[in-house]
Amino acid sequence: MGRVTERRKVIRIRDGAVSARPDTLVAEEPLEIRLNGKPLAITMRTPGDDFALAAGFLVSEGVLGTAEELRNILYCAGATADGVNTYNVVDVKTAPGLAMPDFTLERNVYTTSSCGLCGKASLDAVRTTARWPLDASPDTPVRIELATLTALPDRLRAAQQVFERTGGLHAAALFTTDGELLDVREDVGRHNAVDKIVGRALQQGRLPLSSAVLMVSGRASFELAQKAVMAGIPMLAAVSAPSSLAVDLARETGLTLVGFLRGSSMNVYAGEHRIVLPAAAATS
Repeated sequence: MGRVTERRKVIRIRDGAVSARPDTLVAEEPLEIRLNGKPLAITMRTPGDDFALAAGFLVSEGVLGTAEELRNILYCAGATADGVNTYNVVDVKTAPGLAMPDFTLERNVYTTSSCGLCGKASLDAVRTTARWPLDASPDTPVRIELATLTALPDRLRAAQQVFERTGGLHAAALFTTDGELLDVREDVGRHNAVDKIVGRALQQGRLPLSSAVLMVSGRASFELAQKAVMAGIPMLAAVSAPSSLAVDLARETGLTLVGFLRGSSMNVYAGEHRIVLPAAAATS
């Protein structure tokens, strides 16, 4: 798919000087996700990695958890009345016998690029049951050094190729606890970027991501915390603020949640046992 960016003419004003020039913008188009032929959700996204996005969305919905549960994903041919394939509709086919969500639940199937949960009927509806504990070995939890953690935002920014051209994309990245970059995805919606990360891991048979750190370029919403939990990711770090519900969910599930990760500073809202703290801070 080659629609990640588009060009538009703009009037540029710099220090009183006016000029006309083309500008590179991030593309935004709707993606309809169908599940075994039935419409499930529509999200505004940056085209690209659409199959991974759909798979990751279904992980966060509690539908998929392993590669074996996913049969295939296809673009819907003839998606419009005149039979044109817009590449904006995908159908996810699951393995026979897999339990399906209740399509009769009251939900607005439209989600914006800034909020993937706006259509949920209630808060209880999004507290789906996680398949995996966040500590595969509770006696030896995943841990990360402070110096490694503080280096992640710069490593994420350095990997944002489209952001450098547009300045208009969110990003999500997976790192090891040693700071090695495992994967990075960009999208106009922060929740879509995470879904693309998780969906790629599902397709490759790598769930749960029980030894990974998820780093996001914006704030840490309840939704992103839930997506981390559903993928078995034990640590979520964000350069901006978390929401109160994100903190509540992190404390309920044992997720390590870090916000305002900038330079050498950060706030740890939950799960501090996974961060190697200085001795004075750890005992105070």
